[in-house]
Amino acid sequence: MKPYEKLTCLSVILAAAAAATVPSSQAAEPKFCTSTTQAAYNACLNEGLDNFWIGNGKCQNESDGNERTKCLADNRQVQEDFAQECTAQRDARTAICGALGEAPYDPLFERANFVDPDNIGGSVAPNPWLPLVAGVTQVYKSPVETTTVTVTHESKVIDGVKCRVVRDTVTAGGDLVEDTVDWFAQDIYGNVWYCGEATAEYEDGFPANTDGSFQADVEAARPGLIMKAAPAVGDAYRQEFDLGNAEDFARVTNLHGSATTPAATCNGDCLIINEVTPLEPGAKENKYYKAGIGNIMTVDLVTNQKTKLVKVFSSP
Repeated sequence: MKPYEKLTCLSVILAAAAAATVPSSQAAEPKFCTSTTQAAYNACLNEGLDNFWIGNGKCQNESDGNERTKCLADNRQVQEDFAQECTAQRDARTAICGALGEAPYDPLFERANFVDPDNIGGSVAPNPWLPLVAGVTQVYKSPVETTTVTVTHESKVIDGVKCRVVRDTVTAGGDLVEDTVDWFAQDIYGNVWYCGEATAEYEDGFPANTDGSFQADVEAARPGLIMKAAPAVGDAYRQEFDLGNAEDFARVTNLHGSATTPAATCNGDCLIINEVTPLEPGAKENKYYKAGIGNIMTVDLVTNQKTKLVKVFSSP
């Protein structure tokens, strides 16, 4: 396909997509989730088109005709792959709309509905599946990485709600590869909300990528429900929502799972939650939770790699 043919093709797609987002006065009910999905799809295609023409321009500066031809062909292939990824993301978001419905995602997040995190583990009972008790550290190991998660004594106010700060670091071969500060809040019903994160991936000791960082109520980002107080099979919910940047989605699949790790074991009483994200349509994992401890094992359902809890300790 020639470059101008690809432009024409994508222009037609974008025009049709844009038309689909225009509300119809005859529509019975607005489809906000579907419109959001279409908007993200349009943005993805536009990004791919921008990358395509920048790549095309770079290819024009190859003096050797054969190299220029190869460069243009490679650039077209990259664009085609990118467009396929856009479609896969759209399909994944469409599936989430099917699970959650068409209402706008705008959860009630008011200070009066949340507890002071300093009281969790004292006058306030922690969520059994995700206890935010300050001073507790959990260490996880996979065949390639070690992850250390610490519930700190620090807090951060987000959109008026006092959130607990949790530090999450990942090392491989002794080198830091990821450092994340997460913010969680527990409501008066015992549900735990995820209010955002400041994350960085490291290369050679320096931060190289901060994708995924967001804060609820900043640039239209929303908090997500990370753990229910009383999960039930079939529960489906957004764990975070910053369109195009953080879109994890969860579904409760089992209340009677089993898992064995060096630090904890459950025999028929593990909560299993399946997690996916439209940003990585092929990725999926199951997380196993033990009451009173929290996450004890994560299984990558694509590679079957297991990350297991190996140590739990508390510090003042």
